[in-house]
Amino acid sequence: MRERSLLTLLMLPAAIVFAAFFLLPLAQLVVIGGSGKLGWAAYAEVFSGTHYLKSFGQTIALSVAVTLFTLVVSGIAGVFLERNRFPGHSVLTAMLTLPLAFPGVVIGFMVIMLAGRQGLIPDITDMLVGERLVFAYSMAGLFMGYVYFSIPRTILTVMAAAEKLDPRLEEAARSLGAGPVRVVRDVMLPALKPALLAAGAICFATSMGAFGTAFTLATRINVVPMVIYTEFTLQANVAMAAALSFVLGAITWAALAFARSLTGSSVAAAG
Repeated sequence: MRERSLLTLLMLPAAIVFAAFFLLPLAQLVVIGGSGKLGWAAYAEVFSGTHYLKSFGQTIALSVAVTLFTLVVSGIAGVFLERNRFPGHSVLTAMLTLPLAFPGVVIGFMVIMLAGRQGLIPDITDMLVGERLVFAYSMAGLFMGYVYFSIPRTILTVMAAAEKLDPRLEEAARSLGAGPVRVVRDVMLPALKPALLAAGAICFATSMGAFGTAFTLATRINVVPMVIYTEFTLQANVAMAAALSFVLGAITWAALAFARSLTGSSVAAAG
């Protein structure tokens, strides 16, 4: 009984912070979402309004594409970097994780410098085919930016998981006649599954809610964070912005919770 009381006392500060900075703001957000001209029907409007549905569809599709592409690239690169040491290994690893230090606005600006109207890619395509290929201000540009800041954290997660792989299992599979593809499919991927699911869930959640990069490239981009910004600032529709924010948060939480259900306690970010 005494130990339980002590544990409760130690947990009290964390509970107070959790309530003050998460539960109360979330409850206030829900109330504000139902306080506009539409009332509580604002939440139904999120799922019935063509503009909002299209925005959520594009955002989810973009986040899924970013997640899948990032997992493939980072999975291969992470395992390779963990299992191979060569001159410049540390420098290469540091360069691959450098984008972790960049805010979204800087990444958006880098995409513009690469694929914007005066960017490197348009200059190259102009020299090669006589036409400037500009895609920085589209979903393709946003995809590039999201992949850029998603790869570093995913590579680090995969490298940490690959360090624990037992090479003897792969050797045993090869001795039994398994080819490279089957070794990857039946040995490596199951062992890396918890790390890949955890990294994928975080990548998806980050892509769903990222704002800085989208704001920088927002010429023809209709993702949910930009719609929320427009509703709040240009339309002065605070209630709808709150309703959209709550639904966006719920979808993100559901993705993290689903990943946790697939891997158990190994997906710490879903807790």
